[in-house]
Amino acid sequence: MNTPAKSSQLRITIHLDEKNFPTGIDWDADDRPDGNDPIACKAMLLSLFERDTLDTMKIDLWTTDMQVNEMDRFFFQTLRALADTYFKATQNRDLAVDMQRFVNYFGEKTGIMGES
Repeated sequence: MNTPAKSSQLRITIHLDEKNFPTGIDWDADDRPDGNDPIACKAMLLSLFERDTLDTMKIDLWTTDMQVNEMDRFFFQTLRALADTYFKATQNRDLAVDMQRFVNYFGEKTGIMGES
């Protein structure tokens, strides 16, 4: 691995209740341009592709007050972003279009596409 010209930290803080269920998620980063206070979130999906094992490690958390319609919106936006990222990384237009078709199907089935 090359020596980086710079490093930056991303911080994720998980607030837990007495049963260890997430009640809050905050994130912050050294290079966040608008950043004073950490930003509160209701859910997170973190996937890391490990260099040596070539395995994906993932952490999926959501707060106790996350509503189903919010989870639908979160997944719709995440799936849409994944399709875009996949195309940027691979230039595989056919598969990216197929992924986007599923995103649209998901959006229609959850009612996200019909919202203004």
